[in-house]
Amino acid sequence: MASGFFAILDDIGALMDDVGVASKIATRKTAGILGDDLAVNAEKATGFLSSRELPVLWAITKGSFLNKLIIVPVALLLNAFFPFAIKVVLILGGLYLAYEGVEKIIEYFFHRQKTGEEVIEQNEEDNREAEKVKVKSAITTDFILSVEIVIIALGTVLEQTLAIQVLTVSVVAILATIGVYGIVALIVRMDDVGLKLIKRKEGKSWYAWLGHLLVKSLPVIIKLLAVVGTIALLLVSGGIFVHNVAYLHHLFPSVPSIVTELLLGLVAGLIVVVLLTLGKKLVAVIRK
Repeated sequence: MASGFFAILDDIGALMDDVGVASKIATRKTAGILGDDLAVNAEKATGFLSSRELPVLWAITKGSFLNKLIIVPVALLLNAFFPFAIKVVLILGGLYLAYEGVEKIIEYFFHRQKTGEEVIEQNEEDNREAEKVKVKSAITTDFILSVEIVIIALGTVLEQTLAIQVLTVSVVAILATIGVYGIVALIVRMDDVGLKLIKRKEGKSWYAWLGHLLVKSLPVIIKLLAVVGTIALLLVSGGIFVHNVAYLHHLFPSVPSIVTELLLGLVAGLIVVVLLTLGKKLVAVIRK
């Protein structure tokens, strides 16, 4: 009886070792997309009143966990019974990310009304409504990026047993959420930490110096993340097209892949924006 119990423990230990190795490989493979995920979500989680930053970030984090709770089993089932559907989902997600990236560029150049750091400051009802819209947008974007992360992680363990596939993809999904949103939380609270350091020691102490540095750095980081996040959206979408459409993969062999992915994301986004704009105008004409 005891030997059987220890044999089970030995099997569990061996399984965990295999999962640990597979998780390291999968995490390394998804490092690029995790960096893009961080840039995109950090930009989306900023722009709120200080008192609302963490509640909003927590709402997005819960949405991210729910996304992965849906994506992981669906991806495993599709991979087992209908693998082609994964490509279709990825391409549709790529179109959405491309649209978001191009829309941000158009908004910046043609519809920007405010200058400096934009903070949502209306009445309380408008604040809540604006928060819901931004949280919904962040969760939707997270869903697409999470699909990409889960698919890449799954791709590293296709030759393994189902148990290792399930555990590895689950571990990567959890680590991705905790890691990305943990870093985002640190970024959005930089100014509050800086203010506390300034108040802790007045004068020319290193506390005050570090506090002033954190406070002054936050607006710069937010603007930088807005730019990096937009580029990341286009790169991720372009990468999805390149890796899932054979014709595009060999379209510009002499051009660096990062340039190809950026251009494809930009072109795809412009096409989607034009089609949606025309669609809205057509609907408006029909309603009249």
